[in-house]
Amino acid sequence: MPLGLLALAIGGFGIGLTEFVITGLLPEVATDLGVTEPVAGWLISGYALSVAVGGIGLTAAMTRINRKHVLLGLMVIFIAGNMISALAPGYGAMLAGRIVAALPHGAFFGVGSVVAAGLVAPDRRAGAIATMFTGLTTANVLGVPLGTFVGQQFGWRATFWVITLIRVVALGGVALLVPGRTAGRSVATRSDGLRAEIAAFAHPQVWFSLLLTVLGFGGMFGAFAYIAFTLTEVSGFAATTVPWLLILFGCGLFVGNLAGGKAADRWTADGTLAVVFTALAVVLAVFALTARSQAMTLVSLLLMGAFGFATVPGLQMRIMHYAGRAETLASGSNIAAFNVGNALGAWLGGLTIGAGLGFTSPVWAGTGLTIGAVAVLAVAARLAVRPAQRTPRAMSPAPCPTAAASPTERPAR
Repeated sequence: MPLGLLALAIGGFGIGLTEFVITGLLPEVATDLGVTEPVAGWLISGYALSVAVGGIGLTAAMTRINRKHVLLGLMVIFIAGNMISALAPGYGAMLAGRIVAALPHGAFFGVGSVVAAGLVAPDRRAGAIATMFTGLTTANVLGVPLGTFVGQQFGWRATFWVITLIRVVALGGVALLVPGRTAGRSVATRSDGLRAEIAAFAHPQVWFSLLLTVLGFGGMFGAFAYIAFTLTEVSGFAATTVPWLLILFGCGLFVGNLAGGKAADRWTADGTLAVVFTALAVVLAVFALTARSQAMTLVSLLLMGAFGFATVPGLQMRIMHYAGRAETLASGSNIAAFNVGNALGAWLGGLTIGAGLGFTSPVWAGTGLTIGAVAVLAVAARLAVRPAQRTPRAMSPAPCPTAAASPTERPAR
């Protein structure tokens, strides 16, 4: 494995901690800053919205810059945001720190996906992207529980100082281990920069890819956003067991991410996504029907995490394929779409609970979104094989497993 992938994974680990550790520390933060928990909740939702904005805006602003330099600059912004949070004298400063830390999130994974794919052979690109995302999944499995423990023992600010240190380590790793020449194949050397990046969105399959990400990831997050209520109010678990149950979910994320990457390399993005989306819809439906059984809930949590995150490498590879050589902005936009999906799933889940449908209703909402993803993929795959559809020369796909042929066709070996 190229050491540059390890540096990118460490960066992903720090991002995962920044995004998710606040959920375990929200009571302490709310008490210390003198706000109610609903107000403190904006530290979570504000972060997600900022990711969506930054994923497109920052990526677009940096299309002509060497990708390694972009990653280093994004790391510096991350460090600044976490330091602001650690030093925040009040709620306003804390929210500002969260927004600053969130802005480079989407751009890092978007640019990082392109860099990771360029570090390996063409038939290992999806696996390389999955390796980078193992940092994010590991943060959910180990980092969030440990970060919560540190915050509860030494104060929540200590956790943000630890995250800042991790970001510094990642900054050094990218500086030393990511080859500048490989990461630097920016669009400025082969197209008209931002104009060519935007031109990629003329391809309808790019929009299909973004919609698939919103629906597919929204389906998983729709079920996950209110999972604590489902576990305690329906499945009958004690509140003290929820963090440990979430570790089980995180283990599913970790395994599913790696398996999804290997599958997308071995077969095709569309073929892998068809299987994974269908399996996720089945798992969510079974979970909703059997949530009163603690044994079935444990199985469902593991499989929901596994199939939910197995979609990530395939979704990234799909949009990079159809964006062709103008893949950077499209990749960053796809990371923004993940967060739009998160917001959509959480919003729909909240509507169902507010309508009095019970705490399994968010799981049903997630099932519906995932079935929608299956339907959209079927339409997109059918249109992708039509000979009348031509890819503009500026967007002609670079050689990769899913670029050798349509993602609906198995690439030649």
